[in-house]
Amino acid sequence: MVRTILTYPNPELKKRSNPVTVITDKTRELVRDMADTMYDAPGVGLAAPQIGVHQRIVVIDVSEKNEAPNLIVAINPEIVHGEGEEYEEEGCLSVPKYSANVRRHARVVVKALNLEGEEQTFKADGLLAIAFQHEIDHLDGILFIDHLSPLKRGIFRKRYLRAQEDARELH
Repeated sequence: MVRTILTYPNPELKKRSNPVTVITDKTRELVRDMADTMYDAPGVGLAAPQIGVHQRIVVIDVSEKNEAPNLIVAINPEIVHGEGEEYEEEGCLSVPKYSANVRRHARVVVKALNLEGEEQTFKADGLLAIAFQHEIDHLDGILFIDHLSPLKRGIFRKRYLRAQEDARELH
């Protein structure tokens, strides 16, 4: 089921998520809904807090449109190693129609549980490394715009909130 994605400045997006202690059928249903929502958006990643669920769960799929889907489910993901540096443009389903360059690790190692509760390790670079860092930030109540300089963040807020007001006036 496709769920509603919360958008900035919703305060729910700033809350820290709780670890998943038991993987249940409800957890599996949540993951299915998250995947449906991410693919429908369309996006390459979605964290549970983006749909108002404060559990440490992310789904990611960085496969190309002409490739078969390759869904990654990461429960309680944690970056155990990061190295190098990239400065790439990012966007976010919770901050629609806005993107900005963000500095991230170029390569990360992430440990997480799968839906069977088994530990898995991902060695990621490129878009997958960025997606893991971006989605794990969501679990800690951090949006990609929080990585911008104070000046750029201030300009973003003014322009973004003004655009939202303008859009409301049109409807």
